[in-house]
Amino acid sequence: MTRPLNEQICFTLYATSMAITRAYKPLLDELGLTYPQYLVLSVLGENNNLTIGGVAARLDLESSTVTPLVKRLEAAGLVARRRGVEDERKVEVTMTKAGQALLDRSGCLGDLLMERSGMDGEALGALNARIQALRSEIVKG
Repeated sequence: MTRPLNEQICFTLYATSMAITRAYKPLLDELGLTYPQYLVLSVLGENNNLTIGGVAARLDLESSTVTPLVKRLEAAGLVARRRGVEDERKVEVTMTKAGQALLDRSGCLGDLLMERSGMDGEALGALNARIQALRSEIVKG
């Protein structure tokens, strides 16, 4: 017999992810970003010189999914793309000053999550670490 959805961790994680994305949406709309675009900028905020493949790997996505996101961010002046110097088949992505300024303005997303969750930074950090450990074990499979 199948367990009810609320007893399945896969559904709980999915529904929680959707709830967070919905909570972020009004703030991201103000910034003119979609959630996936925000994630690309966040990756570049960690390391501001990656290939499309590097961004895709960090987000656990396919390059073909990341390429249109990066093209839209480039059209908005938030990132720049260029062919690799050593390997022209690779496309390197860097965040522009405008992209960095927008990412800096998005810092309120973490504050919103703490406010809505009723947890402090330490509790959210601990929960995040446990979920990352779960993901790591599942990926090892």
